Amino acid sequence: MDDLRENIRSFLKLSAPGRPPRVSSIYQVHEDGYTRSLIRYSAPDGEEIKAFLLQPEGTPQGAVLALHQHNSQWEMGKGEIAGLAGDQLQAFGPVLALKGITVLAPDAVGFESRMKKNASDTSLAPALDRPHSSPESWVQYYNHMAHRLVRGDLLMRKILEDSSAALSVLQEQTRIKRMGVIGHSFGGSIALFLAALDTRVAYACSSGAVCSFKHKLLLGTPLEMSLVIPGFAEKYDLDDLLRCIAPREVFVVSATEDPHSADADKMVKSAFKHFAAQECPSHLQHLRVPGAHALDVTRFDAIVQWTTEQAARS
Repeated sequence: MDDLRENIRSFLKLSAPGRPPRVSSIYQVHEDGYTRSLIRYSAPDGEEIKAFLLQPEGTPQGAVLALHQHNSQWEMGKGEIAGLAGDQLQAFGPVLALKGITVLAPDAVGFESRMKKNASDTSLAPALDRPHSSPESWVQYYNHMAHRLVRGDLLMRKILEDSSAALSVLQEQTRIKRMGVIGHSFGGSIALFLAALDTRVAYACSSGAVCSFKHKLLLGTPLEMSLVIPGFAEKYDLDDLLRCIAPREVFVVSATEDPHSADADKMVKSAFKHFAAQECPSHLQHLRVPGAHALDVTRFDAIVQWTTEQAARS
């Protein structure tokens, strides 16, 4: 799979991870059982990234990069993972920190602290009915994708290189080599790409995000803007990303009524053959439950349990 991984990295124009960026602390809050710090560091292109670092009391048992969802709520990112806003079934940070795991939750480009509010023309923006969403928010994120495309660049490349920098920060802060990455929806998609293409990820959970390009294009399922990668679907698909993770550990979580994980069972079945050939069939696990796209308690608890079990092996 090394050749496949390098081919995909080359297709996406990914650079190799550089030296860990310098980290500075903005403030620190002591919660019951863990500390939450707001930190900042530089992306590979020099852009400032803010993230929450949640550190358990005592010696950490593991280190996890937790990537936030999308939900057309660009004003929200790391704060939702940290349990400070939004859906509490996205608040993986405090729950994992209380289990002895250090969690890093950065803002993706276009979200929360990294949201630009200078969109000048919102006439083409769709109607948005979610709290904290606005036409200006949609346009600025759309421009992150569109402006890169016309320059021959990709939003996915930017997000993945920022995420690799986050892994470097997490490793530098914890000195733990066996790191994990988790995420739901948009976060699950990035977690899957990152785990496939950055072998520093030892275990990954991708929730609500494993659905083939083929299926989405056939049924007209909307593509999240980072997935607008010209020509990608002609050469690769999500099962290729899963194959690239072997023999490392991956947990796919999907729901029967979720269009964004509609054919997850087929993607897992396709990739499973490769895990079996490498004599690690148990390293690819799939939980498929009745339900819609949004996380429920069953899936949230399963992700926390699996992540905690993996972290205990660090």
